[in-house]
Amino acid sequence: MKPSVSIVIPVYNEIDNLPELVRRVVAVGRSLGRPWELVLVDDGSRDGTTEALGQLAGAHPGEVKSLILNRNYGQHNAILCGFSFARGEILVTLDADLQNPPEEIPRLVEAIDAGNDVVGTVRADRQDTLFRRWPSLFINHLVRATTGVMMHDYGCMLRAYRRRVVEAMLSCRERSTFIPVLANMFAKRTAEIEVRHAERAAGESKYSFVKLINLQFDLLTCMTTTPLRLLSYFGGCIAALAVLFGAALLLLRFAFGAHWAGDGTFTLFAVLFFFTGAQFVAMGLLGEYIGRIHADVRERPRYIVDHIVGETLPDHPATNDPSAHRRAMIPAPHHEVCP
Repeated sequence: MKPSVSIVIPVYNEIDNLPELVRRVVAVGRSLGRPWELVLVDDGSRDGTTEALGQLAGAHPGEVKSLILNRNYGQHNAILCGFSFARGEILVTLDADLQNPPEEIPRLVEAIDAGNDVVGTVRADRQDTLFRRWPSLFINHLVRATTGVMMHDYGCMLRAYRRRVVEAMLSCRERSTFIPVLANMFAKRTAEIEVRHAERAAGESKYSFVKLINLQFDLLTCMTTTPLRLLSYFGGCIAALAVLFGAALLLLRFAFGAHWAGDGTFTLFAVLFFFTGAQFVAMGLLGEYIGRIHADVRERPRYIVDHIVGETLPDHPATNDPSAHRRAMIPAPHHEVCP
């Protein structure tokens, strides 16, 4: 029987959390009162998670399926991999660290049943450190300002999507993507609900300070051209100020003579350094965009599935079609989308 709800969880070095995670998610899935499946995506783990996923899939036949990627491709690509192998009409994503309780999943499913295409969540009484919360507030505000998508907590991956939105995301060909923003671009109706938040049950966060910065660069440059537009505004302001500054220098030159500012030498150096800095900012932003264009033109696969353990659907192409693994290695075909 085709599942109605697919729960997709990317997993990376979460050996300590896995048994409790699967136990709680399975309990929630069985309580939904409808066909369901759990799709676990191992994103190149190296701590024994891969072997544990195989055992868990074997222990829950027909309910749990594990997709094993051959290396680490990143959280969002792992989720897209899970989407491509999930079959539910409602797809729910969840992190493996148990900071967002799986017991909140039925509330997201109810919100989708109410007619929403995408349901986001806001972490109530967030248990992260100030180091994680303050930058998150800034980034959430920046995303809303640059994309126009008015949601308040883009860092929480406990979210639900309708199948047609997921299919639209899978048809996109870009390699760098940010799923919550991309999904909202295809959604007619969206909603947000508050969910509980707990401290990490075990292990450490996989997002270091450097990875968080890289994630924000990916977000800004792959989802919006606003930085380029701001750069144009910034350049126009600099040009206007330069004209005013030049006029002021000319007037002061006639009023006080050349000696008042070292015959203008230091002033010229200051202007030169300012414009040089602005050029470097522009080159950096343009480089980010050109790098992503280069990556998209190459059309490399988002991920490669090494093997699959367990099967929730007997008619899944991975079981009956020997070319399924080969298809997983190539980009999804492009679909025409009406503007």
